[in-house]
Amino acid sequence: MLPRPGLSPPRLSVVTNRGRLSAPGTLLGQGGPAAPDAAATVATKKQATSRTNELVPPGSLSALAGSYGLRPSAARPPVFTYLRQLWQRRHFIIGFATARTIAMYTEAKLGQLWQVLTPLLNAAVYFLIFGELLHTNRGVPQFIPFLVTGVFVFNFTQRSVITASKVMRDSLPLIRALYFPRACLPLGYVIIELQQLLLAFSVLIIIVLASGEPLTWYWLLALPALALQTAFNIGTGLLLARWGAGFDDVSQLLPFIVRTWLYMSGIMFSISALSLLSGGVLKDHPTLAYLMQINPAAVFITLIRNAVLASARLSFPGSAPYNGHLCAVYRFQGDNHHYLQHNPGALYYSAHCHPIISTPQLWMYGAGWALAALLIGFVVFWRAETRYGRG
Repeated sequence: MLPRPGLSPPRLSVVTNRGRLSAPGTLLGQGGPAAPDAAATVATKKQATSRTNELVPPGSLSALAGSYGLRPSAARPPVFTYLRQLWQRRHFIIGFATARTIAMYTEAKLGQLWQVLTPLLNAAVYFLIFGELLHTNRGVPQFIPFLVTGVFVFNFTQRSVITASKVMRDSLPLIRALYFPRACLPLGYVIIELQQLLLAFSVLIIIVLASGEPLTWYWLLALPALALQTAFNIGTGLLLARWGAGFDDVSQLLPFIVRTWLYMSGIMFSISALSLLSGGVLKDHPTLAYLMQINPAAVFITLIRNAVLASARLSFPGSAPYNGHLCAVYRFQGDNHHYLQHNPGALYYSAHCHPIISTPQLWMYGAGWALAALLIGFVVFWRAETRYGRG
């Protein structure tokens, strides 16, 4: 039967004892004269290799690439080059952080107001449980601004480290699509939390002034204290971003560690008061009180409290000359509500006691924590620059 006009002839195949003969006449199968020979294939590969060797001059391929000015696309840049690349992308980092901050609560009806409501609600819960039920406000003048300041400042560190521990895994599509210094991501998220803290501080200022605290030049000391805390958060965020990129267990375990850190940082209570009052749980444990006071979160919280709260600054142990009699009055009357009703100034007698650490030492510890975290976190993160995006 002849094929219809315009149609290609049908493809025929004939089966033989050596293979299958296709319409163009190619014999397919094992043993046929047209089947590829193994020895011929090996010879062809050797010829191709020899031709390649003739084209590539002797020496290593890396040396050849270097002679043409080529470098690996995923190579880790030197430290100072990496820092320069970060500086060149500073506008991207700030723009990225600002956009994420605006978009964070767009789906909520209250919108950006949640940036302030969240720490305020936390402070209200802590005040109800710890201040009213557990009476951790004893020995502390102006407990409400004392508590709110601690919650806001610790929330900055808490959110920074938890978010940074997950940022590399959450940003895998972006990392694989574009080349940029990977440190931009944890750095950007710390700036996001800093922007939220500055917004929350506008509410904190209202609370502090409404409680009767005066506006003084000491408030300016909050700026260097906040700068040290930001440097510490960046370094810790870089370190946890590196660990979180390789181990998902880090982001799962970190909330429990941070919660323990919260209870050990003197947010809902005064570490100094619990170490001085006659019924204080830290009175007989000076080493534990010292370790709690020098932990980085407690250091930054205390520095900012002493800057914006005159009551915290004037009652801080060591802020006045030592007076054994007045210190003893505070020890035994600092949590006596009946006595304090008639002698409210007794809460400030704690200034005449020996401090756990002095105010200059607090600044030294704050600078030390910030510098150590920033250097260690940056080096650890930079050394793994070429590994991000592979998981």
